[in-house]
Amino acid sequence: MLLNDTRYRSRTIQVLTFILLALGLGWLVENTVHNLAALGKDFSFDFLWRTAGYDISQRPIDYTSENTHARAALVGLLNTLIVAAMACVTATVLGVFAGVLRLSNNWIVARLMTAYVESFRNIPALLWIIVIAAVVSEAMPGPAAFRGENPSAFMILWDSVAITNRGTYIPTVEFSRSLGQVDIGFTSLSLDALAIFGALAISLIANRLLLNHARHQQGMTGERPQIWWKSTIVLVMPLIAVLYALGFHLQYPVLKGMNFAGGLQLRNSLIALWLGLSVYTGAFIAEIVRSGILAISRGQTEAANALGLRPGRTMRLVILPQAMRIIVPPLISQYLNITKNTSLGLAVGYMDLRSTLGGITINQTGRELEGMLLMMLIYVCVSLIISGGMNLYNSRIALKER
Repeated sequence: MLLNDTRYRSRTIQVLTFILLALGLGWLVENTVHNLAALGKDFSFDFLWRTAGYDISQRPIDYTSENTHARAALVGLLNTLIVAAMACVTATVLGVFAGVLRLSNNWIVARLMTAYVESFRNIPALLWIIVIAAVVSEAMPGPAAFRGENPSAFMILWDSVAITNRGTYIPTVEFSRSLGQVDIGFTSLSLDALAIFGALAISLIANRLLLNHARHQQGMTGERPQIWWKSTIVLVMPLIAVLYALGFHLQYPVLKGMNFAGGLQLRNSLIALWLGLSVYTGAFIAEIVRSGILAISRGQTEAANALGLRPGRTMRLVILPQAMRIIVPPLISQYLNITKNTSLGLAVGYMDLRSTLGGITINQTGRELEGMLLMMLIYVCVSLIISGGMNLYNSRIALKER
């Protein structure tokens, strides 16, 4: 009856499948433990608290070779998240512009965007990363070119940014009245960052209350009050007040001796990985945007033109908002690909999670199984967070059927 009766058949198959999967997983774990014992090894994550003994060139938080492997893995994870976030933003902007311009009535512009898409998406991302790394290392001037009465190279943006063959030097944020940091074990937490994020959270909540109040008044009276100046004050003033209280100022890079001192150095490995992933993934996003726009009925454009809207406003106010419901689902996959492709930074010396935890730490400790499992778990968690956030946004812009 459990197999022949349609009321119970599906549950029986599910129970049997679960039992088979559990047995297979149990056999795999037992076989792994047996093989480790035969090699004289055990399964432990104690290696994370040993001294790492190696340096990391690009580090967003304090780190020395005397820190633990857990701290090194945290630095690598932060490097991964930073370059992934930067590449997601630039790839999205580039992809949207290329996708829209590929539909332009201007033949030259449309063909140029087609050439960009077809050339960049059909060449592996690793090759673009290596090519960009070679260009920024060989074509950019050295720090010595900025010295002397008649220098051959100059800083840009009011002498605040220096682009050299050793990296790009940009100003850093400093606080003369810093609140300090709090040690939470494996890392330290900046109280300045907490104060800034707190001010931003208060601003966003207050602005949301203002918007809700404006919508309520519009529903009651039919007229929407002018609150743009209130929103501006609510969004800007708390942050300005916190920055002023902390003594916010910028520290500019200055040429001293044979190199620049002060500021933040963005190494060429970071620049190459960031730009390589951006231009490569931007080509795919351009095709996603183009297909999303083409999926919208042409009658929408004709109706907007009949109302007197210009093409730019038609695209921004009518077409793209509707196309986003089609664009967002495949866009999630591109963001996940960017996050995972940051591991290609190993080819240009960028110390991300793959290079630290999945590379040097494993080689030094011999804990390849534990290191790989931990690294895969971290990638899965990051991917699920990105996917969950984008799915939440997708559900908010989806059509609400009655």
